[in-house]
Amino acid sequence: MRVVVDLLARLGCRVPVLTAPMAGGPTVPALVLAASEAGSAGFLAGGYKTPDALAAEIAAVHGQTGGYGVNLFAPSPVPVDPAAYAAYRELLLPLAERYGVELPSVPVEDDDHWQGKVDVLVGAAPPVVSFTFGLPDEGSAERLRAAGCLLVQTVTSPEEARLAADAGLDALAVQSAGAGGHSGTFTPERPPPRVPLPDLVRAVRTAVGLPVVAAGGIATGADVRAALEAGAEAVAVGTLLLLADEAGTNPAHRAGLAGGDRGPQLTTTAFSGRPAGGVMNAFLAAYDGKAPLGYPAVHHLTSPIRRAAAAAGNPEHVNLWAGTGHRHVRSQPVAETLRALV
Repeated sequence: MRVVVDLLARLGCRVPVLTAPMAGGPTVPALVLAASEAGSAGFLAGGYKTPDALAAEIAAVHGQTGGYGVNLFAPSPVPVDPAAYAAYRELLLPLAERYGVELPSVPVEDDDHWQGKVDVLVGAAPPVVSFTFGLPDEGSAERLRAAGCLLVQTVTSPEEARLAADAGLDALAVQSAGAGGHSGTFTPERPPPRVPLPDLVRAVRTAVGLPVVAAGGIATGADVRAALEAGAEAVAVGTLLLLADEAGTNPAHRAGLAGGDRGPQLTTTAFSGRPAGGVMNAFLAAYDGKAPLGYPAVHHLTSPIRRAAAAAGNPEHVNLWAGTGHRHVRSQPVAETLRALV
């Protein structure tokens, strides 16, 4: 309990509702600062950025608030089968030709500039650093802790929570399958079952004594209350902020969420080769279930199509990441969304 009290105090939170990191554009400094001004706190999303770009965002936020966190994708590659990669690429070629883009013929495997970003964070010393996809290596964790950062691990099961506790992490972000975007699961070949978030929080709290921030499917004040009553000290919201005035969500993604009910959230590997939560569009209708496991290779394979579709404002061929609460999304300032939850 001491760690979470310190965590919320460091973040400057007056309310137990945080804003989750959303990589790929939605989380920008303006969103994090708006959360801070509303008595909450936000996490910058380090995923897909260069170290220099992340450093610039940290500088923009740090200059105006001391209460923020940074999230990193921990290296947890899932090597793709070359033959399966080639077959999926062949399926995607007609769509690539339609947009006039080239798809990588050889799988691109990288670690998302992990070491460079750790170096940036050690120098910047944000109050909190969180990790998703897997545990940080021991050396990086020690460097960040020595810099004064509290370390939070995204987990999707009691088993992962035990691993995080054994590795010395300070707190947990417990993510249910109702979350939008990538699952933080350590085992992407086995997507997490759809356990209600309060039940998952109870199971994790039974397994380990670490403090918990609950995430995934938070859409109403009742959802917040249920997570807190289950044992979480705070919750994190992401999907509800995708249409916020201060979010960096691209116009195609905004149009896809605002343009009518696309049905229930589903889990797919079609865009990145790793389980992620989103809603239906033409891309998923054509390719869901056909992509091989393989992150980041499949992510890099589909990226040219998704970038071109986003540039064209076409929601049918971008990843419409969204959680189970997507029907509650509203176009309004961050402060109004957080106020409604609290």
